[in-house]
Amino acid sequence: MQARILEDNKLRTTTDLAEIRTAFAAGLRIWVDLERKSADADTLLADVVKLHPLTIEDIWHDRSRPKIDDFDEYLYVIIHGIGAANHDKLQTVEIDVVIGPNWLITHDPAGLVSDDVGTELDHSPRVMARGIAWLAHALLDRAVDRYLPVVDEFDADIDQLENDVLDYAGTPRGRTVMLRILAFKRRLQELRRMSIHQREILLRLSRGEIDEIPTEALPFYRDVYDHFQRINDIAESHRDLVTSALDAFLSVQSNRMNEVMKTLTLTSTVMLPLTFIAGVYGMNFEHMPELKWLWGYPAVLGVMLAVATGIVLWFRHRGWVGGGGAAHKNE
Repeated sequence: MQARILEDNKLRTTTDLAEIRTAFAAGLRIWVDLERKSADADTLLADVVKLHPLTIEDIWHDRSRPKIDDFDEYLYVIIHGIGAANHDKLQTVEIDVVIGPNWLITHDPAGLVSDDVGTELDHSPRVMARGIAWLAHALLDRAVDRYLPVVDEFDADIDQLENDVLDYAGTPRGRTVMLRILAFKRRLQELRRMSIHQREILLRLSRGEIDEIPTEALPFYRDVYDHFQRINDIAESHRDLVTSALDAFLSVQSNRMNEVMKTLTLTSTVMLPLTFIAGVYGMNFEHMPELKWLWGYPAVLGVMLAVATGIVLWFRHRGWVGGGGAAHKNE
């Protein structure tokens, strides 16, 4: 664990538990970031800060849902940051934030937000000097900022999906496009679910109902809430676009399948009478006068050609193949 202690407007960093304990006892403003579970970390949480056992359990349990718990002595918030994105799912990381009257404890094992905010404080402790609520806001704001590049990436992915739907639906690559659409839809559903939960958390933080958040800091928390609301709106809009792309894919694939069925139907319809004619003259009867004709064979071939041509022309006349327009007039 690493602690940043503000004393006389000067910031110092330490990892020594005794020094951290002394800072808490003196009422100094302090931020402790826990990287991993350890004996010192457990001592800090249980003996120095005296957090509720359920809070300690949730801090070390990395599968908790976003939530907010308001205790008498502190406020406990769980949010999820986006670590990485791929074509299958969003990679999320739990970030625990415990806000006390003059102290802040975070558990950000991946360093998604604590590293950047810590670097900024090392250059200028101005945010921490304003108060713990502003420091907590900086962490939450940095967490929501990590969503924006993923949302921008979704825009480009949707454009590519729409192009692939038109190009590959009904082709051998169509299955790959379908799997991409379904995977993309799952990612959007996950993004929307996370943004909804965290939007509700920020709504509570920005209402002025929580003692740890002073009135002067409320506009900053409302700004983070607005960001999550925007992400949720974009996720819903993208979900509608992906649903439309899926419908278009199925429609294009169905149309191309219909074209294939038309071709097979035409082929079968043409071959059926030809097979019948060939079958008649293939029977082994001795008294079939056409078999002795000089021009019998060419005549049969001519009849077959005429029948096949007639069927094709009739299909075209009905508009079933070749885009014939007579069907529209007749119907």
